[in-house]
Amino acid sequence: MTVQKTTIAIIGIGYVGLSVSILLARSNTVYAMDQNFEKIQNLNQRISPVQDLYAEKFLKEEKLDLTGTIHLENAIKNAKYTLVCVPTDYDQSTQCFDTSIVEDVMSQVIQINPGTCIVIKSTVPVGFVQSIKQKLSFEKILYAPEFLRESKALYDNLYPSRIVVGCDVHTQKQAREFSNLCMESALKKNVPVYIMGYSEAEAVKLFSNTYLALRVAFFNELDTFAQVHHMQTKDVIEGVCADPRIGHDYNNPSFGYGGYCLPKDSKQLLANFKRIPQKMISAIISSNKTRKDFIAEDVLHFALSQKKGDLPVIGVYRLIMKSNSDNFRHSAMRGVIRRLCENGADVIVYEPLLQKKPEDLALSFVSNLNELKEKSDVIITNRMHPDLEDVKDRVYTRDIFQKD
Repeated sequence: MTVQKTTIAIIGIGYVGLSVSILLARSNTVYAMDQNFEKIQNLNQRISPVQDLYAEKFLKEEKLDLTGTIHLENAIKNAKYTLVCVPTDYDQSTQCFDTSIVEDVMSQVIQINPGTCIVIKSTVPVGFVQSIKQKLSFEKILYAPEFLRESKALYDNLYPSRIVVGCDVHTQKQAREFSNLCMESALKKNVPVYIMGYSEAEAVKLFSNTYLALRVAFFNELDTFAQVHHMQTKDVIEGVCADPRIGHDYNNPSFGYGGYCLPKDSKQLLANFKRIPQKMISAIISSNKTRKDFIAEDVLHFALSQKKGDLPVIGVYRLIMKSNSDNFRHSAMRGVIRRLCENGADVIVYEPLLQKKPEDLALSFVSNLNELKEKSDVIITNRMHPDLEDVKDRVYTRDIFQKD
């Protein structure tokens, strides 16, 4: 007996869109749409458009009912569910997410296929779904946030910690059906499912990522304290984390939390706290700035100790936020570099994945790792790499545990 597949459209194939496309295409018919022709071409050739080991493996080895297209109508015309996975960058001027792309996509989807149920995957402010429902006069909307790590996004979809779906009384049936589709395609069994109101689901996403930012900031401040007092950071962290209530996750010091999600989501949560008493959310954001200030100052001291007299050349090994990633948007390294340059440092960067020089960083770039090693008096890296073993006496990092 042939099981009837559900037709699903995915709009946007970044980390979120690609991973959920592969997940759902294991048991359903999926059409993935993106305006980037190269991404779609790669997807249809079963080449991952983002760096993710599980995505690369599953695209090559798994039988997936997955088709990429650059045409929105082709993707959604027969879709029972349409997942919106487009970016919502934080707008510093408005102190809020820019949801204009999400809204534009939703408007087009409704015009083409008013029978589809729209599932928003993009991170949005608390209260967004209720607002957009009224604005578009459209009922069939769900909010289903993702809880993914860059470079491990598909793994986190296949083995999810939980499935959260926001709905109202009119969309509870669709919420249960969509959560079942996700569970059926996952490899992990008995995944906890939480069906709740829209605002509650939106809050779950923002508070989750802000807690992770808090945890990173906490261990970074512990590391700052230990450095200033000439203590062994590793010993302190291991002693603290031996308490099972604390644990060993997210405890490796870094140059600051970064990436696409944690900086913007913590700022959006702070914006949602307007006229609500709080101290901690503000402190998390301030702590990250303070950490980068400290790291930049400490790097300069280390660099000057390596070369007396003239200003030393500071080499940067990779702009990426974490190992096995191809994303350097909003990485903490960029903030450290900016501070070094403001202090007159001579900085050169090695980033083999860089196709276009960042406009906000007026720097010299080298394409060869040996050239970086030869020209640099010291090399800074957020995460240690075997590439640097031969010059480790000149390397500055706070990567205590050699993990992300």
